[in-house]
Amino acid sequence: MMFWYDHDVSGWGWFTMSVGMILFWALIVFFGVLLYRALARPGGTGTTAGTLPHEPTPEQLLAERFARGEIGEDEYHRRLTVLRGRAGDGTRLSKG
Repeated sequence: MMFWYDHDVSGWGWFTMSVGMILFWALIVFFGVLLYRALARPGGTGTTAGTLPHEPTPEQLLAERFARGEIGEDEYHRRLTVLRGRAGDGTRLSKG
């Protein structure tokens, strides 16, 4: 029985074991959360480049204004022609 008295864990040993166990479980939980967030992301690709909201084009904005009734059909067609870069006679407008 005298053999066990020589290998007793001191107060610092208990402290380091307790801190070590807390750090171990904190790391397990941390990596579990990271894994869950990576797998639960929409698209599942793990990239953020495809998640940015897309900005509507000028033609889409014009169509929305026409759909809401803010502009009439003639105004819509006239502005759409200008947006597409064509003059009233069907020729391309020059940039300059």
